[in-house]
Amino acid sequence: MINTFFGAKLVNYNTIRVAIFSDVPRSNPLYLIIDDDSCYELKIVKQNFLNGICLVECKTKFPIVLGKKYLVRCRDLGICALNVNDATSFEHFDDEFYYDKNDLGANYTREETTFKVWAPLASQVTLFIRKKHGEVFKTFKMNRGQNGVYEITLKGDYDGYFYRYQVTNSGLTQITTDPYAKGSSANGKDSCVIDPEQIKIDLAEDNLKHYKDYTDTIIYELNVRDFTIDKTTNIEAKGKYLGLAEEGRRTKGGNKAGLDYLEDLGITHVQLLPIYDFKTVDELNPDKEYNWGYDPQQYFVPEGSYSTDPNNGYRRIIEVKKMIQAFHKKGIKVNMDVVFNHVYNYEDSVFEKIVPNYYFRKNSNGTMCNGSGCGNDLATERKMVRKLIIDSLVYWVKEYGIDGFRFDLMGLIDIDTIKIATKRIRELKSDAMIYGEGWDMYTNLAKEKKTTINNSFKLPEIAFFNDTFRDIVRGSNDLSTFNFGYLLGNTDYLEGFKYVTLGSCVDYCYEKRFASANQSINYLECHDNCTLFDKISAIHIEKDDEDKFKLLKLANFGILLSFGIPFIHAGQEIGLSKQMHDNTYNEGDEFNMFDYKLLDERNELFNYLKSLISFRRKMNINHFVSNSSKDIEGTNYFTNLDNNALLISLDDPNGSGRKLVIVYNPTDDYLEVEFNNKCRLIVGEDGYIPNSKIYLNKITLPAYCAYVFEGK
Repeated sequence: MINTFFGAKLVNYNTIRVAIFSDVPRSNPLYLIIDDDSCYELKIVKQNFLNGICLVECKTKFPIVLGKKYLVRCRDLGICALNVNDATSFEHFDDEFYYDKNDLGANYTREETTFKVWAPLASQVTLFIRKKHGEVFKTFKMNRGQNGVYEITLKGDYDGYFYRYQVTNSGLTQITTDPYAKGSSANGKDSCVIDPEQIKIDLAEDNLKHYKDYTDTIIYELNVRDFTIDKTTNIEAKGKYLGLAEEGRRTKGGNKAGLDYLEDLGITHVQLLPIYDFKTVDELNPDKEYNWGYDPQQYFVPEGSYSTDPNNGYRRIIEVKKMIQAFHKKGIKVNMDVVFNHVYNYEDSVFEKIVPNYYFRKNSNGTMCNGSGCGNDLATERKMVRKLIIDSLVYWVKEYGIDGFRFDLMGLIDIDTIKIATKRIRELKSDAMIYGEGWDMYTNLAKEKKTTINNSFKLPEIAFFNDTFRDIVRGSNDLSTFNFGYLLGNTDYLEGFKYVTLGSCVDYCYEKRFASANQSINYLECHDNCTLFDKISAIHIEKDDEDKFKLLKLANFGILLSFGIPFIHAGQEIGLSKQMHDNTYNEGDEFNMFDYKLLDERNELFNYLKSLISFRRKMNINHFVSNSSKDIEGTNYFTNLDNNALLISLDDPNGSGRKLVIVYNPTDDYLEVEFNNKCRLIVGEDGYIPNSKIYLNKITLPAYCAYVFEGK
């Protein structure tokens, strides 16, 4: 093996740095070859020697123009490609190469299809295209246009054709898919040309109610596969988009399942775990692997493992739309879980292949930022990354009728991107929900620029998952038996509970986190980590199921009767368990599916939450008292009861003299409560009592229970 290394890198548009590790004399001239045609000698301005390595700094005669093929030649060492990848960090690169048109991808008509891909560093891009799998690709050299966009127009009808791009960057040639593809073959092997006319479906958006405030809504989180895969229902398309579109489905016990279950429960929005194309499930063998989908692969294409034919470019699109149409016909809006903080395996991603060294945020030493825990935080602050994100969000709203977005690890995304995205989305749907995880995780982005919960006052239109609510009401986000919250029996958290039940937007024992209750996603369980029932079971291991169910109902009561946005994870209402497992993102149906057999056994728990949702929607406390922190602070009064139980009195700010009285008893003993005047019981141990005529001036609350009264 010859002990020699020879490489060349562009430092700025007029400077090339050559590295030589060799015993060859250092006096050899260096030449720059352009597009295999012209050639001239580089001017050597500096040489440094260190441990056998010679670094040679050269000046070019003319500024380097990206898009050409450059080679550096040394007489005794041969030829190497000039690496221009660092040009993405040059000053003004984003401004110079920003492409503001909305036509990236494959733009189809029956007469012709135009393909466009942004590849500003590339010296050559070639289109590979074929009608069906198994055929030999035809190839077409693409033309470089403005702002580093390569394009080609093919005459004729290319409907449904499969295609790829071959891209050469700094002498390295790779084949990849289209980051703006709207259709795909199985497992993202090929992009697919889609005729927009063939995917038009009435998404029943006219059937949807407009929600003035986020607090008017109730979010229910589910996974497409998990919610329909159980064998004990008669859902036919189990684990598929179409399974969630089926009506009239039942459990073995005769209870409603799937879509009808959600309608009966009364929620306003479903939040779907990722339905864009993700990487780690083989779409041709979806029962062999399991994953929630937080490993993005294609941002404009639906996931194929939930489709009945993933190799058909159209099938997954049509089936997603039929599912969304079915939700909309029931009056249920659809929020989409999106992951714009990282991708799966950045080295092999379409982004790194097409524009190396651009899409991913780096530390000052050049290593990848790892706030996501995946080693490749997306550089959302860069113009073309931001454009990709916003283009994707707008596409899902326009094409699929999506009603809102939940951002995974939103704190890794810059504020400007979220603000611009919100503006664009709200131009299409004025009541679209925008919310996400605002944890402040390390990434090379200034704290004031992150979309974190700490910056919530800069983002009054954005809601955040309120981990303080979770930790005070339920306890820590794990199965810890010593760290549990107020409604699970730890009454030391009484003062903190008052704070979070006010939407965390009032200064009360803690500084307020939000400008209004409209920003607080109140949750006790989500897809991540342990379920609420498993937390209860870990803490109260000695208690029987009856007491555990009481604690479950009490915790769910706390979500529905607090200021903010109620959030329920699928199965939380019936005490679904992950068998004391924590992060089950890849552990399969056994730990993740919605257990309809459990629904048959615990139907009274379903009915309880259903009644609370009905009460919330008919007599929303956020309307009885507005979302503003000022109104919430001025109309809520607390009375501490025996054993740190709590009475909350909510006055009508309109001066009617009406009030709601909420009584919490999170203790293991009975609680006697007396009122100055007779009050009407409207929520009792079994839930909401419509048209109640029960008037009381004294009540005995059982252990682990909460009631609501109406009085004057």
